[in-house]
Amino acid sequence: MELVVFNTSGKETGRKVTLDETVFGIEPNQHAVYLEVKQYLAAQRQGTHKAKERSEITASTKKLKKQKGSGSARYGDIKSPTFRGGGRVFGPKPRDYRFKLNKALKRLAKKSVLSQKMRDNSIRVLEDMSFEAPKTKDFITLLDALTLNGKKSLFILPEANKNVYLSSRNLPKIKVMNFNEVSSYDLVNAGEIVFFEGAVEKFQENLKK
Repeated sequence: MELVVFNTSGKETGRKVTLDETVFGIEPNQHAVYLEVKQYLAAQRQGTHKAKERSEITASTKKLKKQKGSGSARYGDIKSPTFRGGGRVFGPKPRDYRFKLNKALKRLAKKSVLSQKMRDNSIRVLEDMSFEAPKTKDFITLLDALTLNGKKSLFILPEANKNVYLSSRNLPKIKVMNFNEVSSYDLVNAGEIVFFEGAVEKFQENLKK
């Protein structure tokens, strides 16, 4: 399995990169993808929601009326959940929504997404490049050359590149990440995935560990 390498002008360089069939050519496992995306989204939740229970309400503890003889319900104090301003029954409490998944499943999820993207012809390889200075205009020119302007795209770098990252930061549909930072959610969320040439082998090796 091979992909053509494009240059910054959107033209073919004549070079090709070899893709591992065990990474880009497997039968996608949708449940593995679901679990890792669920884990990613769960980890984004702050979990700081809180409602006061009866014991946490500041109010009088005086019994509202006598226990017997009124012919109506038996009330305690005004902090009862049946009154407006009273405590809430089984309300939300601060909690951590994160949960663990084993590494093998997370690798399977990434391979599944990449294999599906290959079937959809949504993966490209771009020659390694950088910018002399951070310029959004230069990145837009690159997007135009690759016919990606206006498309939700993920660029995967072989190593941290500050100028490339800063040049793309103001573009709402573009995300630039290092190869070892990418999650299944990032891959699923991108319409097009662009690997820098040097990132392909590193990314594949990362999924074989």
